[in-house]
Amino acid sequence: MSVLDTNVLVRWITNDDAAQCAAIQQLLQATLAAGQRLYVPVTVLLETEWVLRARYGFDRTALTLAIDALLSVPELELMDEIAVERALRLFRQDGAPDFADCLHISLAGLVGQGPLLTFDLRAASTEGALLLPRAMQDD
Repeated sequence: MSVLDTNVLVRWITNDDAAQCAAIQQLLQATLAAGQRLYVPVTVLLETEWVLRARYGFDRTALTLAIDALLSVPELELMDEIAVERALRLFRQDGAPDFADCLHISLAGLVGQGPLLTFDLRAASTEGALLLPRAMQDD
């Protein structure tokens, strides 16, 4: 099974390079015709989310739509798909932390670990995470 890199997903989602998008479409069609799938590691998905947010200015709604769309493509197999789906559900909630924190929480839960200890107040307000208190300073 071939593995996709971040730049392939970003090109496909943003459609900002016609030649590269055409190559991706051909790859997807060939993959489907062969009855195969393309693998997306969770690290690639996480980097893709970051690039879309930081470089392309995707807001929370656009990010949710993009990740949800990737989950629905039959030619793609996302690593830890159950955790990605759970992270997306967390990410959709009001006051949710960023997608990376939602994914960290979900991956920890997938392997029966947790809570995610964090100094991030927003992440700590999410089920599966816990605020780590700062050390008390001696006076």
